[in-house]
Amino acid sequence: MKTIHWYFDFISPFAYLALRKVERLSTRFQICYHPVLFAGLLEHWGNKGPAEIDPKRVWTYRWCTWKAASERIPFRFPAAHPFNPLPYLRLAIAADNEPTAVRAIFEGLWNTGADPADEHVLLEMIGNLGIEPASLGSASVKEQLRRNTAEAAEQGIFGVPTLAIDGEIFWGLDGMDFAQACLDDDALLTNDEMIRVSRLPVGLARKI
Repeated sequence: MKTIHWYFDFISPFAYLALRKVERLSTRFQICYHPVLFAGLLEHWGNKGPAEIDPKRVWTYRWCTWKAASERIPFRFPAAHPFNPLPYLRLAIAADNEPTAVRAIFEGLWNTGADPADEHVLLEMIGNLGIEPASLGSASVKEQLRRNTAEAAEQGIFGVPTLAIDGEIFWGLDGMDFAQACLDDDALLTNDEMIRVSRLPVGLARKI
């Protein structure tokens, strides 16, 4: 069975909206879940997140709310966003990245409108998952998250959610359909036009 790697951060509404598509893929493929720190990827590539650009922030929140409603996905933005995802990422790792645990964390953050900064929200999730609270602060859990993020960047992953399949990356919620198409057609990325655009020279570079 082919193995697919999914990189995500709980801070991303797009990752939450992609979760169901990832779960559907698990009926045909082995899925490995990799929590990563989105902010670490942004820093590595010198990018800004959608919530760091005011007009894009509002557009993103509205679009995600519409998209969830259009697909009948239970969805409610947290009380404040962006929020610090570190404890939730560490919780997922402490729970061995089990798909049921990842889903429970996503739903606790993106279904309720609760404040992720509220300690009671985190403690309730920890209790529901049967995790020892002290494990979130363990050196091994922290190191695993750091390693996940570094390894993602090394693979060229620049955002979340991202699927990695046979060395190719598929970024974003809309990238899920592209990934599915490539899984259904092994030759999709090797046709002449795909090869041409993959090697396209840079015509003009913006000075930063």
